[in-house]
Amino acid sequence: MRRRGSLVRFLIFASTLAVLGCCSVWVVGTAIFGIPQAVIRLGPSTPDLHPIQRTFLSIYLLANEKALDIPAGDPAVSIDLEVQEGEPASAAVDRLFEAGVIQSATLLRNYLRYYGMDVSIEIGRYTVHGGMTIRELAKALQSANLTPDFFTIPEGWRVEEIADALPTDVLNFESTDFLNAVHVRPLGYSFTYDLPDPPSLEGFLFPDTYHLGSDFTSVELVLVMLDNFERQVGSDLQAAFDHRGLNIYEAVTLASIIEREAVLVEEQPIIASVFLNRLALGMMLETDPTVQYAVGKQEGGWWKVDLTLDDLKIDSLYNTYLYAGLPPGPIANPGLSALRAVAFPDETPYLYFRALCDGSGRHAFAVTFEEHQQNACP
Repeated sequence: MRRRGSLVRFLIFASTLAVLGCCSVWVVGTAIFGIPQAVIRLGPSTPDLHPIQRTFLSIYLLANEKALDIPAGDPAVSIDLEVQEGEPASAAVDRLFEAGVIQSATLLRNYLRYYGMDVSIEIGRYTVHGGMTIRELAKALQSANLTPDFFTIPEGWRVEEIADALPTDVLNFESTDFLNAVHVRPLGYSFTYDLPDPPSLEGFLFPDTYHLGSDFTSVELVLVMLDNFERQVGSDLQAAFDHRGLNIYEAVTLASIIEREAVLVEEQPIIASVFLNRLALGMMLETDPTVQYAVGKQEGGWWKVDLTLDDLKIDSLYNTYLYAGLPPGPIANPGLSALRAVAFPDETPYLYFRALCDGSGRHAFAVTFEEHQQNACP
């Protein structure tokens, strides 16, 4: 009995090794052959994927490549799909499957994930049908058909710009009602008691596309935007703000400056490091957008492009050329990338930056003022 038991254990052990060996060979083989083939035949994936995830998605899509270019579902089925605010891509895919527009939710979901298109599906309405291919559906979901009852707030707008752009023909209130609503302290939010007195919700009206209800009141619209902010700025970001010695109001204030300073999203964490370094050393922030905010609306709009020396002398607590530290509050409504830049900035020694002279929107960064002067345009 002992010998038989030993033999059984040995066979189980050997079988396990064989399975693991096959899996290892499969993983290595797919890593060596699958990804290059996927890049050639499918194109490069999003860089956000983990290498293991990239490997499995590559193999899956290659194995189902033919299914990408045939009707995804029943050609007779056509629906108007509405993607709601804050809804994940998977929920939209599930509705397409339930309606018969696609036969495989997994195929569309994995295709979207491979290219990073799952995070760029817009809020809005889409007319789609089962005769479309997976490739066509994925592309279609990147551009919504927005009707007048959808309203988009771009990153970096101040509250007055939002009020000016509100489709008052859709809503049953005026822009002045909205401006009054953003100066009422809301209850039950993570930032409720960090707001100054009198309160201002500048900075917390999260940039996004919103589906407006004709029965919305101005207060209800503001609360929808605040709810979105609360969903986007979760506990991980708030913990990171706290780690840097910033409460949420201060963090949003800094993020709003970064939103207005950075032309390129990839530079936001570097610019964040500059401002955090300056704050740590007690240096003036000396940032133009805060002065533009203080100057207010001019003939060219709310953000005066060419500031004068007189503008830089304006006596306002928002003038960071005259007053140290952060301004009294946010100067605009920042997007998630600017908020994440404050939470997770690059670690740099930089204290200065200025725009490059090539019109690219990029900046030259410097540690010393002498280096900063050398970066000036000829």
